[in-house]
Amino acid sequence: MTGIRAAEPSDAQALVELAGEVGSEEGAWLLTTAEWRSVAEERRYLRAVRRHPDAAVYVAEDKGQIVGRLSLARDVHPSSKHVADLGLMVAASHRRRGVGRALLEQAVEWADGAGIQKLELHVFPWNTPALALYESFGFEREGLRKGHYLRDGIPVDAILMALRLNPSS
Repeated sequence: MTGIRAAEPSDAQALVELAGEVGSEEGAWLLTTAEWRSVAEERRYLRAVRRHPDAAVYVAEDKGQIVGRLSLARDVHPSSKHVADLGLMVAASHRRRGVGRALLEQAVEWADGAGIQKLELHVFPWNTPALALYESFGFEREGLRKGHYLRDGIPVDAILMALRLNPSS
């Protein structure tokens, strides 16, 4: 069984390795194929997030190995402070085993505690497994952002998806 917990600065090396593995996959799941961050930068980031009430990073572990990452951050604009962006990655070895769903459940729990009413994410149009996961969880497609990101210098589209946590608002 995979466990979910808040990321610690000591997880930096494993998280950089996970991002490197996922980023170099043939499926082109992440924005970059280059190094995610250095281990030192990741460690600094994780320390900062622990002190920041409007952001969080969680990891999924299986037998002591980090196999997934969830990043959350509240929108900084006052008129959209009820919205948070999320990023999710799961090791290829642990996909379709409930890890992504468990991380999304953690995202909802964090959002509830932070007063977030809407979770947003971007996903590449060709990432059909991720699209299926998000839609099965209740995320809806809100738009297509054409050429929104540069991946290795090439403009790529992103599907904007959202999950409303308080549909009456």
